[in-house]
Amino acid sequence: MTGVPSDSTDTFDDRSLHERIAADLRDEIMNGDLAPAAKLPSTAQLKERFGASNATVQKALGLLKDERLVVGRAGSAVTVREHRQRTMRPAAYMAPAATGDRYRWLTEAEKLGTHARSKLLRVAEVVPPADVAAALGLPEGGTALLRHQLLLIDDEPVELVSSYYPLEIARGTAMTKRQKIKGGTPALLAELGYPPRLSVDRVAARVPTQEQFTALRLPGNLPVLRTLRVVRSDDQRPIEVTVMVKAGHLYEMQYEFAAE
Repeated sequence: MTGVPSDSTDTFDDRSLHERIAADLRDEIMNGDLAPAAKLPSTAQLKERFGASNATVQKALGLLKDERLVVGRAGSAVTVREHRQRTMRPAAYMAPAATGDRYRWLTEAEKLGTHARSKLLRVAEVVPPADVAAALGLPEGGTALLRHQLLLIDDEPVELVSSYYPLEIARGTAMTKRQKIKGGTPALLAELGYPPRLSVDRVAARVPTQEQFTALRLPGNLPVLRTLRVVRSDDQRPIEVTVMVKAGHLYEMQYEFAAE
């Protein structure tokens, strides 16, 4: 059995064997030991490696197929999907898109050879979650404009995005309409005189909510990555607070820091 041994004698992984096998293979896919398009070890090899039955190995592979990490049919080689995990670089799409260009998230996603699109789900004035309200500096019960959308790659749902804006900025603009904005709201905010100057992310692993589980077509109990992003303009004014939720097993975030 693979894995890092524990120094504690009273610690035991009580997951089913097929879940433990899937966990080890998932880690090898994510860290690149099993590269995109690579064949997984044969059923016979996996049976020997994990001391498991054929049925248990097939059940483990079934989990990875449900998670969209591998593809293959019974009796044929199982391979890692070409786009089994995507690395997102938030710094690449912080700046507003140029006039007439598409939203930067879409263009950055398509650099990976995929087709990306967004689906606007809701636009409304709402009382935001407490952490969003605090970031916007709203009083108790204060409202903000919500633009809620689903991002898709190759027609697979990949991210739920809930963006909140101060009403004194949003009212009377295209943000309040249920329609897409050319270049996205960052471009519109810049045109309105609120260019982004600072973006701060807080990233956490969470158990998905019912809406997230359904909208993202999540397979089982894997966690999601929840990013709370606060964008500030001149004078540290918060102009946008966004909650982004994506499948934790399909994405990693890359942040770059320069030494001062």
